[in-house]
Amino acid sequence: MDALEIRLVTAEDAPGLLKVYEHYVRHTAISFEYEVPTLEEFRARIARTRQKYPYFAAVENGRILGYAYAGPFVGRKAYDWSAELTVYLAPEAKGRGLGRKLYEALENALAGMGVLNLYACIGYPEEEDEYLTRNSAEFHAHMGFSPAGRFRQCGYKFDRWYDMIWMEKIIGKHESGQKPVRPFPDAVR
Repeated sequence: MDALEIRLVTAEDAPGLLKVYEHYVRHTAISFEYEVPTLEEFRARIARTRQKYPYFAAVENGRILGYAYAGPFVGRKAYDWSAELTVYLAPEAKGRGLGRKLYEALENALAGMGVLNLYACIGYPEEEDEYLTRNSAEFHAHMGFSPAGRFRQCGYKFDRWYDMIWMEKIIGKHESGQKPVRPFPDAVR
């Protein structure tokens, strides 16, 4: 039986994570990046995220099948109670519930930090094509996210214009005298 594990990402995971991400840069409009980041740049991105936020990988028999992480929403102090979420799965790993498992781990970790609002920035096609479908929006809706906004024809890739939508999920109670958000306990500083 295969052993699937959802665990925190380490610096040694960078090549496996980048391999998953490379597919999305080269073959989809899910990422609006044009060039695959170098391994060094990708390692730096992981390190920046891990300074405050959780970053999880789905690993089976030593192979990374997907990953999810959180980051700052906008980046100003008043937004500390909000986080932007990202998830990527290896194409062959889709349909196994790994996205749900990764997002559940991420949501639990963020709730433990005191984060109240979750956001997802999603490429969205006016009409689905070979580079972009509405699957990501449907996944987020299934995970309890609701539409929060739409920017029309703001991303250009593969000689086509794509929309971008924001979806949100409220996971905590908003109060006056709100306690500050804590860094993820296993953050690497």
